[in-house]
Amino acid sequence: MTRDDPAGSSPEDLGQRGLSFRNLALRLEALNTQVQRLSREKDGSELTRNDLTLLLQSFRQDQQGLARLVERELKRVSQRLDQLSRHHQHHHQAEAPTPLDNRRSHTGPNEKCEVPVDPAYPVCAEKVEFLQAQWESDPCYAFYGVDGTTCSILTYLSQTEDFCPPQDGRNHSSLPWHQKPQAHTEKTEIRKSLLPLYEAISNNSSPAIKFIRSRVEKMSERWIQAGLRMKESSNNTVSTQMRVLLYPGALSGSVGQHFEAMVERGGPLGELVQWADLSACLTILGHNLVFSTSQHQLHSLIGAAPGRGSCPIQRPLTFDLIYTDYHGLAHLQGAMGLAFKHYQCRFRILDSFGTEPAFNFASYARSHGYKTLWGSWDLQPLQYMTMFRKSLSHTPDNSFLGFVSEGTVRKGSELEPASYKKDRIAVVYGKQEYMWQGKYEYVKVISEELETHATVYQPPGHTLHLPSFIRNHGLLTQEHFQQLLRKAKLFVGLGFPYEGPAPIEAIGMGCVFIQPRFDPPHSSANNDFYKGKPTTRQISSQHPYAEKFIGKPYVWTVDVTNKTDIHEAIKAILRSEVKSFTPQEFTCVGMLKRVLGYITHQNFCSKSVPTWPPKSALRVHLGPLGQSCVSACRRSSLVCEPALFHHLNTPAAFTSPWGRQCGLQQEPLLFSCAGSDPSYRRLCPCRSHLTG
Repeated sequence: MTRDDPAGSSPEDLGQRGLSFRNLALRLEALNTQVQRLSREKDGSELTRNDLTLLLQSFRQDQQGLARLVERELKRVSQRLDQLSRHHQHHHQAEAPTPLDNRRSHTGPNEKCEVPVDPAYPVCAEKVEFLQAQWESDPCYAFYGVDGTTCSILTYLSQTEDFCPPQDGRNHSSLPWHQKPQAHTEKTEIRKSLLPLYEAISNNSSPAIKFIRSRVEKMSERWIQAGLRMKESSNNTVSTQMRVLLYPGALSGSVGQHFEAMVERGGPLGELVQWADLSACLTILGHNLVFSTSQHQLHSLIGAAPGRGSCPIQRPLTFDLIYTDYHGLAHLQGAMGLAFKHYQCRFRILDSFGTEPAFNFASYARSHGYKTLWGSWDLQPLQYMTMFRKSLSHTPDNSFLGFVSEGTVRKGSELEPASYKKDRIAVVYGKQEYMWQGKYEYVKVISEELETHATVYQPPGHTLHLPSFIRNHGLLTQEHFQQLLRKAKLFVGLGFPYEGPAPIEAIGMGCVFIQPRFDPPHSSANNDFYKGKPTTRQISSQHPYAEKFIGKPYVWTVDVTNKTDIHEAIKAILRSEVKSFTPQEFTCVGMLKRVLGYITHQNFCSKSVPTWPPKSALRVHLGPLGQSCVSACRRSSLVCEPALFHHLNTPAAFTSPWGRQCGLQQEPLLFSCAGSDPSYRRLCPCRSHLTG
């Protein structure tokens, strides 16, 4: 079930070839065991273990001819097995065999099953041969009754997997993990309490979960108030209550241990902010949540078979939706076997920086140079959920999940942007010392006009080498950090971390955000952080969303190597009276509406074409030569909407004035707003920012 890798001599490629060789060697060892068993029963054989040992040695000496040699030798050994098997049956012909029951989990040496030849199941024989050699490589096969005999393997491949024809009049819709659980009838109701979420995370006291709970508790009142406002809305849609699993894979296993350690050392918290807000959002909307950061518990929750994940799960998946991340996606694949593809339409992937279609579709990524560590999952691109809104900041081919800015306080009965008395203070955005490298002159210019504060983590026994004009508070709690922001006039970006939630929250607390401009833009071609990420984006500043969608007077993007540019920006900022500002999409109500829309309208398990947004929202635009649909739609102050591509992917759409030579997209997974080609013009499905 591994993907084909492109030719080359990288460590990954060599490892893949080594794995293939080990698999073939295991197959021959297993065949050798069967030969020896039958030979002993025959009191002698012309084929000995030395023959196979020499055979394996020759394979190792000649990998170039491995495939041809294996095919020839396997055929010879298989023929020898058939001869020995026929002799053994003839020797015991006085014992009449009983009719074969293919449902039996263990079969004796007297029973013989023929591998069916059925054009509807072209890989049946190949799978049988594979399991004859590999069934002991994963305990899950024995759990499902495989004992190495052809009969047990055929039973498994027809009743647990679907590679061989069904037996006993069954059909593959009755596979244990195919059967649909009982449909939900209960309807959602906006909740007035977050108690179900607190109960869901009560058994976990890790630093990351403590952060999530603290954030939810601090914002609980505004979540509840936002829910009540939605409930009062006349167009509020009642939906079916769903069972939802939240599994942040980055908090599980060895990766999780590293992440957890960094939470209290100034590590990134953006992902945790998103998980906290998503959890609260789903709870308020009335859905049933299970929250887990344990890989062992994940296996139990999805009904994984004991073993290493080669086999399908034991029962139908009981979750309607599973929110996870790239790490969690790998954990699911490693536990679900064949069921992973069957249920992947229910997955939603929190993906901070986005995944473009060219990187997502495995075969295209391999053949066109887009293969990276993070892509090639063959999901619908809209299943990836980003930190920031569609268009310049992130590819519109993904869904915008977002988060909620804390820069609001309760005033009377409404939640409104906060107003704070500002001191002549700047707070630098950079909690780890390495982020300050090369930024001394930039920060020094700012410190000449404003008292400059920092919150850099200081490891025990370590001396920080920060400029003497910096007042460092050390790592602060979120509450104390926000108190500092409420007094500050300026929030200073150093260029890293990229695209986090902190600048949005600082602007919501009345700060002006100043950040470096990147010239040339940062991308996977010239920046180690973005290298290997499944995107071709060109990052023009530390926070492109803040630069393009908020802008002045709240956001100033400067050339940090130009002191004059910095001085002029600081003077203009100090002269300005800037109130706090939070975009609607980063409020509780905005996120509740967005998530409700996704749950109500996004159904990636359906075979029918999308109906949301409606066709009435479509605005067709022909882009200039070589330009993406992101740019083509933006030229008309619109946004590219990938869910509307199917309306344009027909010959009827390509009529005058679009031109004479036109091409359709044969693979829906490659519908792409971000894609462009210097030789083509794109016919683009645009829509208003406000639609949907």
